[in-house]
Amino acid sequence: MARVPCDIEDLSFPPGSELLRYDGGVLSVPSSPVVAVIRGDGIGPEVIGSAVKVIDEAVRIAYGGSRRIHWLELVAGRGAFEICGTPLPEVTVEAIRLVRAALKGPLETPVGGGYRSANVLLRQLLDLYANIRPVKWYGQPTPYMYPGKVDLVVFRENTEDLYAGIEWAFDSVEAEDFRRFLRERFGVRLAADTGVGVKPISRSATQRLARLALSWATRRSRRRVTIAHKGTVMKFTEGAFARWVYEIALNEFRDSIVLEREIESMEGVVPEGKVLVNDRLADNLLQQLILRPWDYDVIVCPNVLGDLVSEVAAALVGGVGIAPGINMGDGIAVAEPAHGSAPKHAGRNIANPTASILAGALLLRELLGWHEAADVIEKAVGEAISRGFVTYDIARYKGDATPLGTREYTERLVEIMRVTG
Repeated sequence: MARVPCDIEDLSFPPGSELLRYDGGVLSVPSSPVVAVIRGDGIGPEVIGSAVKVIDEAVRIAYGGSRRIHWLELVAGRGAFEICGTPLPEVTVEAIRLVRAALKGPLETPVGGGYRSANVLLRQLLDLYANIRPVKWYGQPTPYMYPGKVDLVVFRENTEDLYAGIEWAFDSVEAEDFRRFLRERFGVRLAADTGVGVKPISRSATQRLARLALSWATRRSRRRVTIAHKGTVMKFTEGAFARWVYEIALNEFRDSIVLEREIESMEGVVPEGKVLVNDRLADNLLQQLILRPWDYDVIVCPNVLGDLVSEVAAALVGGVGIAPGINMGDGIAVAEPAHGSAPKHAGRNIANPTASILAGALLLRELLGWHEAADVIEKAVGEAISRGFVTYDIARYKGDATPLGTREYTERLVEIMRVTG
């Protein structure tokens, strides 16, 4: 691994590289862009190393050498804490802000103490307000009956809700002050041993997510956009979330969408070329995802609910082991696997790098607009699984497969790309 910077003055870009430019709402992508790479903790260095190798080969195959990614090594998480004395060095944040594109491995976060999640901080500091999680089946084993009918994308608000991190321990001065404020100002009485968390959901953050999701759905000719919420019990947070998404749909996308209530007079038939916009209560949606996944296409969620919906959806097609995600802002993105750092598997050459590889494909597709290279990767993943070229986590459920190591699986994937790309 190249030497990583801990201070701004140590930052330098690879020779021959160019920066992405974002001006007037338009992202300009050069043929030799700089992309930051954070290898992460636990199995992160192994799976991200595989992803970098596969991405480089896919770009070469798709564009014959006319395009190339220049990787800029950065650190975050436990590794950064050990090297730089902080889990999220300022130089890492500033470098990603400059280059606008990053591929990140899983980062270890202490539970119940220690330093705050570098994952959450990175999203907030870079204003990566949308977490986008596509869920589709590549042929991997799953106990679910209808994996081939799952093809949906979750747009999850990424900066607010309980993930904003506004909470106080039950025995803290802050919690006592807050309980007193509620009691004296509003007559709300909480037990003296109550920890307190605040769930902020704003109109502005909700509507920029809605704008991104609806724009994406209409450009990609998706069938429907479903707003997920629990507005029956949280009327002024999640209920407001649903109302605010509808506002954007009606005020900015009226020519492209139709509401569910409007097609009742049309015998339930959505007019040609229109995207259906509806909403579902969270508990009903989670059940229907399992019973009728074909009814869902693009799902727009508040932060916490989006986390749950993403995980349930991923379980339908075999779990988060091969689930990618991308955190996007305006002209900036950090792609990452959905799984954790799995430290007990680190260095054993058994980790499945597919989620990181598919996260790289997401970065190519959603930010850089290099769809051809992303197609090469996704096609190869499906082909590898169909041939039984899989790591142990998939092989144990696939009777006709012999497990491959992380490195061996990566080599097979590259070979397949060279033949089928």
